[in-house]
Amino acid sequence: MNFKSVHNVYFIGIGGIGMSALARYFVAYGKQVGGYDKTSTEITKALEDLGVQVHFEDDIALVDTKFLNPEQTLVVYTPAIPDNHLELQYFKTNGFNVVKRSVALGEITKQTQCLAVAGTHGKTTTTSILGHLLNECNAPVTAFLGGISENYNSNLILNGTETTVVEADEFDRSFLTLAPDIACITSMDADHLDIYGDASELHKSFKEFSGCIKPNGKLFVKNGLLLEGITYGVEDNSDYEAQNVRIENGAYVFDLKTPQNIFEAFRFHLPGRHNLSNAVIALAMAIEYGCNIPDLKTGLDAYRGVKRRFTYQIKTKDFVYIDDYAHHPTEINAVHAAVREMYPNKRVLAIFQPHLFSRTKDFVDEFAESLSNFDEVLLLDIYPARELPIEGVTSNWLLNKVENLNKKLILKSEIIQSIKNSDADIVLTLGAGDIGEEVKYIKAAFSNEG
Repeated sequence: MNFKSVHNVYFIGIGGIGMSALARYFVAYGKQVGGYDKTSTEITKALEDLGVQVHFEDDIALVDTKFLNPEQTLVVYTPAIPDNHLELQYFKTNGFNVVKRSVALGEITKQTQCLAVAGTHGKTTTTSILGHLLNECNAPVTAFLGGISENYNSNLILNGTETTVVEADEFDRSFLTLAPDIACITSMDADHLDIYGDASELHKSFKEFSGCIKPNGKLFVKNGLLLEGITYGVEDNSDYEAQNVRIENGAYVFDLKTPQNIFEAFRFHLPGRHNLSNAVIALAMAIEYGCNIPDLKTGLDAYRGVKRRFTYQIKTKDFVYIDDYAHHPTEINAVHAAVREMYPNKRVLAIFQPHLFSRTKDFVDEFAESLSNFDEVLLLDIYPARELPIEGVTSNWLLNKVENLNKKLILKSEIIQSIKNSDADIVLTLGAGDIGEEVKYIKAAFSNEG
């Protein structure tokens, strides 16, 4: 795919986090960019501020005529768009070059030096740490992020075009389009079983991904995964390892062991051993890329995280409110461990919105177990995303399995009053659905309290 001959890029589903990063990339390189999405959001407004034309009705008549030339227009769509989408059907039947987002991203990685982050958990945080580190080392990098970086207030870090940092997404096997020079796999927990059927098929696809690495490329794997590669971890005798880990003033301080050396006194401000593990692999990949240690120390100390990844919304002596994207039992366990490590004697309330009927069905017992660890649990109805309901799969079904006397099913409109009724010191909102839209209201309601 020769992007030089492409003058216009049209996105169907432009408001998605990955799609909008790609749209920003093409805007930065002088292409005419437009697109459709179902609803207006902060992401689509930010794109419009860049001059991108976005509309919200599925109607080819609303598409600017400059995008209707098949010779000069690339059409990119997300798998979340249904096959009967009128605009998608028009472009497919009228001779346009129509590709999935993963294919467009794959082409970019083939034409650059690519560092790719794969795994069922930790991709977005690890990618954003790695992109930030390379940017701090002044590498000629474009980093495509699956979330909004707190450092850049964007899902795209842009400092050049020779190197790309990307999330390698296992959903619908799209990461098999990538061609990385350096890659890592953070985890292979069962997920997306609506796509894969069972965990063995998921593992098989990660094995296939490891075969996508360019000749003479390098693969890093979290210590303990059943794959060959350079290992990384936290105090577990890996090739790249955080050692001598301690907490000072709410931050991790650690030494980094590499296959050749030990470098002392790195500082990292995100809570949770899972995040520390993400920092270790980002450092390992940056070192293999060629970054120097002093720049990496400065960069890591300055890293501030990704929105909705253990994001402190309120942090006072008496009241803490944290928002997190966690939508899988392993991720909820990681958030719980981080909270208990940082606030060992505090009472913790978790407000969780399950994401997808299929995921709730596949992992209901694991969800119940992970939620039972909190002092108090409030459940919202399941966020359906791309799915139709499954009979018997409800939040009430999940709630009945949670072993906790302080549990309740609530509506979104009841969140603020429910927090007021609680005596918890720490409040968490968890989930990948539209619970994120409630954060600003909760923050406003409690910012003057505590």
